[in-house]
Amino acid sequence: MFGSLATGLIAVLLLVAAPFVPAEEAAVTGAVLCGFAFGWTTLAVLSARLTDQPQIWAAVPAAFMGLGGLLLLVFGSSVDRVLSWVWPAAVLVLVVWMVVQARRHLRSRSRRWLLYPVIGMLTVAAVGGAYETVSAATDTPPAMLGQSIDVGGHSLYLHCTGTGSPTVVLQPGLGAMSSDMGWIAPRVAVDSRVCVYDRPGRGGSDAVSTPEDASRIAGDLHTLLQRGNVPGPYVLVGHSFGGLYVLTYAARYPDEVAGMVLVDTTAPRDTTAASGSADPNRYYPMGRAATLLSTSARLGLTRLFAPAEGGTLPPQSEDEAQATLVTGSNLRSFVDEFAQANASAVEAGAFTDFGAKPLVVLTAGTGSDADLVAGHVRLAAMSTNSAHRVIKGASHQELLADEKDSAATSQGALDVVAAIRHATPLAQ
Repeated sequence: MFGSLATGLIAVLLLVAAPFVPAEEAAVTGAVLCGFAFGWTTLAVLSARLTDQPQIWAAVPAAFMGLGGLLLLVFGSSVDRVLSWVWPAAVLVLVVWMVVQARRHLRSRSRRWLLYPVIGMLTVAAVGGAYETVSAATDTPPAMLGQSIDVGGHSLYLHCTGTGSPTVVLQPGLGAMSSDMGWIAPRVAVDSRVCVYDRPGRGGSDAVSTPEDASRIAGDLHTLLQRGNVPGPYVLVGHSFGGLYVLTYAARYPDEVAGMVLVDTTAPRDTTAASGSADPNRYYPMGRAATLLSTSARLGLTRLFAPAEGGTLPPQSEDEAQATLVTGSNLRSFVDEFAQANASAVEAGAFTDFGAKPLVVLTAGTGSDADLVAGHVRLAAMSTNSAHRVIKGASHQELLADEKDSAATSQGALDVVAAIRHATPLAQ
């Protein structure tokens, strides 16, 4: 029995990694089900041929999982809505039937130590799946203002407020979304036009199956601003990983960037040998692993950690962020973004000279080590009109999510806007 179930697990890994299986959540889930179906089929066949305790009943879970897997592989997300309502109840019925059959036909210790734990996991999956399906159907996500704009094969969410030039574009950090700028955007909008947007897979933006490194993110943002009729020049504000993305944007489109604010940004790699944008057509194993991990959303697992996130944003923004945290696409985009960290740092490291354009670099006064501070000093040296400010008492995340400490980020953007308008030097 152990060999048969282990065979199923190996089949899962092989099918998920297979190039002919699209790196999409529905297809990967289908591959997982087909792999487990193979394991149950192996148990039914080998136990009948090689033992005196044939487990023919194992053909039933094999057929159930195989059918569901094939439907997902062939029809993709179009059958998701129906299957999400059917499979939890069907699995619970199947679990009861499997327990009865195992008690009748399997008399070895493997029933208690191996089969029952597997059946127990199926039960937990069914309950979690039912919880997720009902919760998703009854959730009423807050309406997000703004618009969805096609940038070439997928759409991104964009929302702009305020008036005046230059336009400030806010870029949140790792795993974050436009709503995480809930304190900052309204303050900046009082004095200038400000735009927030969501990278692929989070907030109001479509998910993608390609690697999203800094070059691709910068390219998407450029297309978004052009098609969204957002005029330049731009002041780019990047927090954490977002700093890598705005640096890469400035390297690729230098004439469009009039100023920058780097908010406790991740240090770029000290190199001028940028790797270039990732090829969207190449085989991408990390993306498949991220997609496999995102299937946990089908079992309601993402809802378990979402409430643990700090509720420090304005109410509307907090509701929007919470609604995104429970989705599988958000989890996948987070994993993929982390996997691209090295490539993004190299690409950002290609930008080393900002001339005399205004540049504010903010460093969190709490939790910043000497290496990070030194890296921020080097970033500030890219411009002859720069200011490096250490915000005492503020942590990395509080520069975005805390009402009081985020004021330093808002002020940094406003200072850069004023320096551009009046051609004046920045104050430290």
